[in-house]
Amino acid sequence: MSHDGTSLLFVCLGNICRSPLAEGIFIHQARHRGVLEKFVVDSAGTGDWHVGSRPDPRALATAQKHGIELPSMARQVTPNDLANFDLLLAMDSANRDHLVDMGARNVKLMRSFEPGNTDELDVPDPYYGDGDGFEDVYTMLVAACNGLLDELS
Repeated sequence: MSHDGTSLLFVCLGNICRSPLAEGIFIHQARHRGVLEKFVVDSAGTGDWHVGSRPDPRALATAQKHGIELPSMARQVTPNDLANFDLLLAMDSANRDHLVDMGARNVKLMRSFEPGNTDELDVPDPYYGDGDGFEDVYTMLVAACNGLLDELS
């Protein structure tokens, strides 16, 4: 992957809820700030259950409500990703541990970029939950993406 910008891979379990939301939010915010061309952005999952699928309908609905597009099709993290992306952003510690076990060196927890957040660094998986799980995840990811952009800008 040759590129002129910083490459970011957002990673969750199945790549249909959290990481596509993070990817879409980051793209939206970077475009809004006029810095999108400085980044290469993608998302992937540690598991292969949903490969080729669009994001979960609840993730799509949450994004749409906030004017965010989710461009991704689910795919699984590959060894090439570990070598080629500058930064892997894991949605929770289980995803991070999986990436580290695969040999990744450049892994950070997504919520570690959320300003002022030191206590809960996992983005909870909303897949099996009901109610406002996706909205809660959206709010966390907006804060974390803003913090990430601040740090990378």
